[in-house]
Amino acid sequence: MATVLQQNIERIADTFVRARREGMAIVHYPGTIPAALAEAYAVQDRALALDGRRVAGWKVGKIDPPIEGVNRLAGPIFADQIVTATGAGTPVAMPVFRGGFAAAEAEFLLRVGTAPDPAKLHYTMEEAIDLIDAVHAGIEIASSPFSGINALGATVTISDYGNNNGLVIGPAIDNWRDANITDWPVELTIDGAPIGAATAATMLDGPFGAARFLFELLAARGIALQPGDWISSGAVTGVHLVSVGARVDVRFDNRLATACTIVAR
Repeated sequence: MATVLQQNIERIADTFVRARREGMAIVHYPGTIPAALAEAYAVQDRALALDGRRVAGWKVGKIDPPIEGVNRLAGPIFADQIVTATGAGTPVAMPVFRGGFAAAEAEFLLRVGTAPDPAKLHYTMEEAIDLIDAVHAGIEIASSPFSGINALGATVTISDYGNNNGLVIGPAIDNWRDANITDWPVELTIDGAPIGAATAATMLDGPFGAARFLFELLAARGIALQPGDWISSGAVTGVHLVSVGARVDVRFDNRLATACTIVAR
């Protein structure tokens, strides 16, 4: 017989998967809030098994204040929600959940070039960087059927795919290993209005620290990464709420830009 904990994990995962499939808003959190990171990731693992879509990347976000000494979280990005921008300033359409949570984030996107050793649990920064073969400017779409996902703590965010609902792959960064990208100015506008501006130097240990965290976390969870998978390394300028119909533009180093429009799921 399933334990109360197992029943709670199943209920939360099943509710979120069905809500995402049907584009249905969730008014109340569908269970008891996971009390620990391991429980939250157990919900995420169960949801992945129920969902069945191919995972082609992972988002990494900040936990503030840290939980259990951990200051980051992760969630899957599905292959059918990763869109490559066409360039020339033409925005791509990215869906969010009407009645749920919706935000956009300017992020450095790292592409895995070499699959991490699944038995390796700890990485230096240099070892993590060696597994990356490309870095792009981009946009993460953070959206959940549950409007309160970011208000109830990190375990709730983790339990619904880390609040991810898509990724816009923008232009590649040439010579990224020597470009000092953590010092680049990054800007995000919504409908032409400046909303956020910062550098990745403000983000814990930066985009590559996010990769190191993810490699260690997924190895501990028994999840394999593949060459070509993407890592959305964290919101540089913040998590910016968006509504259906909005246009989001990001600019990196005052020259590399990409954009999307927000549409209803």
